[in-house]
Amino acid sequence: MEQGSLRERKQQRSREAIIEAAHALFEEHGFDKVTVADIAERAEVGRATFFRYFGDKQEVVFADGGDLEAVLAEAAQITGEGPIGDSLPAALDVARRVVVSYVRRITAEPAGYTRHERLVASHPELLARSLTKQRRHAELMYDLLTGQGASTEIAAIAAEAGLAAYYAGRAIAGDDPARLPAAVESVFDRLSARS
Repeated sequence: MEQGSLRERKQQRSREAIIEAAHALFEEHGFDKVTVADIAERAEVGRATFFRYFGDKQEVVFADGGDLEAVLAEAAQITGEGPIGDSLPAALDVARRVVVSYVRRITAEPAGYTRHERLVASHPELLARSLTKQRRHAELMYDLLTGQGASTEIAAIAAEAGLAAYYAGRAIAGDDPARLPAAVESVFDRLSARS
């Protein structure tokens, strides 16, 4: 048992070393000029070790993405008074808990959040990958809501509203990580007042 936990800790350290090395190199040289070999060398791991954790250097950019799956798992444990059914307010309440918790996680280290957003915005291929991930987040939210008894229509509306609340919060906060969680909360307040 202890050997497994030691192995897991070593794997976690290797993964973190790769992430730290990649971000340092991206800052120093720019994303386009950094290769997987550069990252592996800086992290003091082999290329095979790099590819054990990441498919390419773009994946490293999104490695610290707030762990949405963990947020969703936590939200799934919180049950309301019953199945959501056709209650948009109940579905929005679940979406709010998930989105706000996720936003708090991704903004917990403000400098890292800002660095990440700047990097993604300056590279079309990273922006495309970010948008694909965000669509996947909406799908996971839909699955969570239907799993909690929401009708397909209500789950779709609340999942898309959750993503929209994130985008609107970013616009309201000027993408300032210190203001973003409260801005997203404010958007949900407005949505709830209308539902």
